[in-house]
Amino acid sequence: HQMNLRLSATFGQYYVRLPLTKSPTIVHGNALRLDWKKILPPNQCRFVLGNPPFVGAKYQTASQRDDMKLAAKDVRNSGLLDYVTGWYFKAADYINGTGISVGFVSTNSITQGEQVGLLWNALFQKHGVSIQFAHRTFSWESEARGKAHVHVVIIGFGQHAKNHKRIYDYDATGGGVSVTNVQSISPYLIEGPNLAITNRQKPLCDVPPIEIGNKPIDDGNYLFTPAEKEIFLRREPAAAPYFRRWLGSKEFINGIERWCLWLGDCPPKKLRQMPEAMKRVKNVRAFRDASKSGPTKKIADKPTSFHVENMPAKSYLLIPRVSSERRRYVPIGFIQPEVLTSDACLIVPDAVLWHFGVLSSAMHMAWVRQICGRLESRYRYSGKLVYNNYPWPEKPTAKQRAAVEAAAQRVLEIRAEFPESTLADLYDPLVMPARLVRAHTTLDRAVDRCYRSQPLTFDRQRIEFLFALYEKFTSPLIKPVPPARKTRKPK
Repeated sequence: HQMNLRLSATFGQYYVRLPLTKSPTIVHGNALRLDWKKILPPNQCRFVLGNPPFVGAKYQTASQRDDMKLAAKDVRNSGLLDYVTGWYFKAADYINGTGISVGFVSTNSITQGEQVGLLWNALFQKHGVSIQFAHRTFSWESEARGKAHVHVVIIGFGQHAKNHKRIYDYDATGGGVSVTNVQSISPYLIEGPNLAITNRQKPLCDVPPIEIGNKPIDDGNYLFTPAEKEIFLRREPAAAPYFRRWLGSKEFINGIERWCLWLGDCPPKKLRQMPEAMKRVKNVRAFRDASKSGPTKKIADKPTSFHVENMPAKSYLLIPRVSSERRRYVPIGFIQPEVLTSDACLIVPDAVLWHFGVLSSAMHMAWVRQICGRLESRYRYSGKLVYNNYPWPEKPTAKQRAAVEAAAQRVLEIRAEFPESTLADLYDPLVMPARLVRAHTTLDRAVDRCYRSQPLTFDRQRIEFLFALYEKFTSPLIKPVPPARKTRKPK
């Protein structure tokens, strides 16, 4: 009908084909509850095409959650999946044992973060499908009245073998598209095996463990703005030694000043002599005791302690858990031990310049963009998913490590030359200082050379290399065949 109206406007003659004289078979119902095989027997179908509803896992209605329980009934932690994935499971069940091809327009969230392992491992292992073509992320705007503007992917899959598989890649402006013929397509929509990364408890490589910051569960009683701290200290000057700078992701990146009243080290006698501090302690105990959460109630009898305490004795590396997708790099940095970090950040207590350099590189950022989940469109860094699975350089030489460390130090030095600028200022792609850009470019090259001598020029090339290395690291080693025992010949 829309095309008829455009045709009428172009030729100046009213062109209409309504009412429709041909009657297609239209079934109106809930696609996740209907039996597709009854509506259209598979022997009468060759293709399934769709544009399922875009509803995130956290935004589903009670009815939609019930739909997902039916569609993804065999998937563990299916409550973390977006609504769109229900159509994938229904389609995979529908095409079982056939040569039918499926193509869906979907939000790109199903190719990022924890959802990848939940969705695609089930589709690969339980339904035997493989991805046959893929359009990587591009911006899409519907012609409907709501004008939905989202970032989407188009994924085609089936159970039958297909020799010619294609990946369509769009440039940042949405203007150009490149097409690559590949042997296989991974669930991250790059050339690679049917391999979906899941949470790992320990790092894949020999690097320091990553941990979460402090989690007070204090109802805000121990956290202060500078003004609130000043007012509190006028009433309770003896509490001054127990205030420590407090950093979450927002505070770290944007240079926001916040303070924490840390009373865990305060001797009981001195604490009892500070009535204002005691009020805060009593408030925390009452808040925890009134909680419906078992773990929170359990720590009510330790009101001066945090639920999670992580206070390294020496400088440590801070990684914000949430960072803008506009930045070329997630800003990270070394923090002094007197500063407390909240659980809105991750920390690496035993990190050195080498670790800072690799984690601040384009190579690691390619991994972040592909693997991490998203909060809206912002990067949501995960220790178990992103850091613990990251394939570090296999065998860097001492010279290569030294080059990375020197380049990393230079990045830190240039950042220090702008004391009035926050990390949000320094890493804004529009105002990032040219010297800092050059320093990061030097660091990128130094890290790339630790992986291979040939240059790596764009993200997809980097991520495909990293996945090949990841597969190498995670493939079970083949046990050598023991040599046959020599038997003595009878004399």
